[in-house]
Amino acid sequence: MPEETNHTPPPVAPAAPAPAAPAPAASAPAATAPAASTPAAASPPVREERREGGRPSGGPRGERPQRRGRFGGPRPPKVCPFCAAKVKYIDYKQSDQLRRYLTDRGKIKARRKVGTCAKHQRRLALAIKRARHIALLPFTAAQARGE
Repeated sequence: MPEETNHTPPPVAPAAPAPAAPAPAASAPAATAPAASTPAAASPPVREERREGGRPSGGPRGERPQRRGRFGGPRPPKVCPFCAAKVKYIDYKQSDQLRRYLTDRGKIKARRKVGTCAKHQRRLALAIKRARHIALLPFTAAQARGE
């Protein structure tokens, strides 16, 4: 009968004082509670250390840690310079503007480097090729030609 009276107060105790209920439960089975809580307490700090250094554990595989170092922080989105200026036609006769999209070797710069959209990159390439054909732009760099 005394055991039954001990079982009835714990449901009442967690409802009113929450800290009082775990303390009697931990003090009664003293040998088993520390042994069970010690391995559980030791493993979470290890996981916390892994989260700090490398890939966040528990998250989706595609997530990457924050970029640090010289170029830390989020990158601003690249906007096509032709779309921003609402250009409808890229003029092949404006060689000064087209030179910005050529490397020092005379190659057309990649879309991901310049930030142009696919439509304007195709039109830009066509304008550069037309300007090369009528000798407004070089096909190769000056040092490659021997000048």
